[in-house]
Amino acid sequence: MFEARLVHGNLLKKVLDAIKDLLTEASWDCADSGIQLQAMDNSHVSLVSVNLRAEGFDKYRCDRNLIMGMDLTSMSKILKCSASDDIITMKAQDNADTVSFIFESPSQEKVSDYQMKLMNLDQDHLGIPETEYACVIKMPSGEFARICRDLSNFGENIVIACSKEGVKFSAAGDIGTANVKLAQTSSVDKEEDAVVIDMQEPVTLTFACRYLNMFTKATPLSPQVSLSMHPDVPLVVEYAIGEIGQIQYFLAPKIGDEDS
Repeated sequence: MFEARLVHGNLLKKVLDAIKDLLTEASWDCADSGIQLQAMDNSHVSLVSVNLRAEGFDKYRCDRNLIMGMDLTSMSKILKCSASDDIITMKAQDNADTVSFIFESPSQEKVSDYQMKLMNLDQDHLGIPETEYACVIKMPSGEFARICRDLSNFGENIVIACSKEGVKFSAAGDIGTANVKLAQTSSVDKEEDAVVIDMQEPVTLTFACRYLNMFTKATPLSPQVSLSMHPDVPLVVEYAIGEIGQIQYFLAPKIGDEDS
């Protein structure tokens, strides 16, 4: 038997919104430690990794490891049927071919129950190597989303350059060039407004705007985002999912671009 109950059910909707443009279907791996999802996007350019810890749920039970293959578009449609303050519970039997979503209003006066068919997906579990990154940038997630959106008007790629002066985002195209520089903040009232740069060595890498903009769909999950960069290694864009876990996006840099 598998059961996971989340009083802040809205978090689950936000997780789905953060991945459904990149993935049409994926497997949720349920174990007693929590729920994980790892999949390459539809064009096999980026990798998405979601981790929801068992202790982050209000009730969590997983008697034996269970892999639930889901059509994420369908899952998103079902989650849209829940109200923003609903308590969401996912339930499945050990060898079930369906999963149930139960939505309860906080007053318990309304309970909805949806069943969704599961799919058999043959997905390889991709090992993510532990990497020491040359540069880790923490910044407000809304700021990162705005920069990606604004710069994508100028070109298809964004160059992210990290140095001891700060971090610079640049794009160039037919209409001209755009540069946004952020220095490390010295003092802020709220931690989530800070720009913090932890740099071992300067790094400059180029990434496709299209994917960065898709990653920023996770902005509602967390006020802060962290970008980890290392020469010739995929960028890691990470958002916390409330108190319950995190979502990471991996994107390989463009090699030998005409700009370099």
